[in-house]
Amino acid sequence: MKEQYQKYLNKKHTFNRTTMIGIFCLLIVITGMFGWFYEFIFYFFNGGMKEFYWRGGNFLPWINIYATGSIMIYVLTYKYRKNPAKVFSISVISTGILEYFSGLGMYIIGNGMRCWNYNVEILNFGNIHGFVCLRSVLVFGVFALLLMYIVIPICFYLAKKINKNIFLTLSITLCSIIMFDEIYNLLIARILHLPRAYDVYKELGWKFVTFK
Repeated sequence: MKEQYQKYLNKKHTFNRTTMIGIFCLLIVITGMFGWFYEFIFYFFNGGMKEFYWRGGNFLPWINIYATGSIMIYVLTYKYRKNPAKVFSISVISTGILEYFSGLGMYIIGNGMRCWNYNVEILNFGNIHGFVCLRSVLVFGVFALLLMYIVIPICFYLAKKINKNIFLTLSITLCSIIMFDEIYNLLIARILHLPRAYDVYKELGWKFVTFK
C-alpha cells in the first residue's frame, strides 16, 4: 500500500478517457455525500444540538456544491500533490471564490434566495455578505487535503484493481441516480408541479433547513 501511495505522488497517472469519466463519477458521489454529512453534523451544532436537520435539496444525502468543488480542486491541484501546503492554499482561495459567487448568483437570480447564510451561523468570523466566511474556506481547505491524499488515491486504486466494465458500471450508475435526483428537484418537479424533496420531508415531519 505504501508503494502504491508513493506511485500516486510521484508518477503521472494516465487513465483513458472512459476510466477518467468513471473516476469523476465516483468523486461526484463520494464528495457530494461527504458534504451532506458534514452539513448534517454542523447544523446540529449550529441549532444548539437539539435537532438534526436534513440538508440539500434532494431526496438522497448529497449536496452539489461539494461535488463541483471536488472536481475543481482536482483540476487545480493535482499537479501540486507533492506539496500539501500549496494544495491547501489553492483550495482555500478557489473554494472561497466558488462559494461566494455561487451564493451571490443564487441570491440575484433567485430574488433573494439563500441556500446558506453565514450572517446567522456560528463561527462566522470573516463573513462576507453571508456568502463566505473564514471558517468555511479553512474547512474546505482541510477537506481538499482529505480529497487529494485519501479519496483520490483510493479512486485511482479501485480504477486499476476492479474490472474496467464493473468499475464504470457501478460509478456511472451511482452518479446517474444522484444526477436524476438533482435534476428532478431542480427542474422536473418545478416544471410539472410535482412534490419536491422538501415537500415530502415536510409531510413526514422531518426537520429541513429550507432555502431562504
